[in-house]
Amino acid sequence: MSTTFHEDVSSNVLRQMKEGGFDFTRVHPIEFYAVFEDRDGAHTAARNFRGESINAQILPREDGTWNLQVSKVMYATFDSIGNFEQDLEELVEPLGGVLDGWGVTQELGGGGF
Repeated sequence: MSTTFHEDVSSNVLRQMKEGGFDFTRVHPIEFYAVFEDRDGAHTAARNFRGESINAQILPREDGTWNLQVSKVMYATFDSIGNFEQDLEELVEPLGGVLDGWGVTQELGGGGF
């Protein structure tokens, strides 16, 4: 996938987050995803992501491939997301993985019950 495509998608998502009232002033767990044909590639990549502000999981998909989900606590900025995506891509591609996007859960404001 081209860098321009990633930049356009990230720009659009960040713009929608801003319009939705996302709190960019604090850190959030941001999920990054990659897909692997086999469990071994996903497992090898996951071993590179362990620490206080980062975690990785591998999960089977219905189509027989494997998801790598890397969660990193960080500020949701264009540069920080882009830099982490680039580092992730450099790690997963030689292991047979392909980036599959990123996301963050937006907390809804207002009172609870």
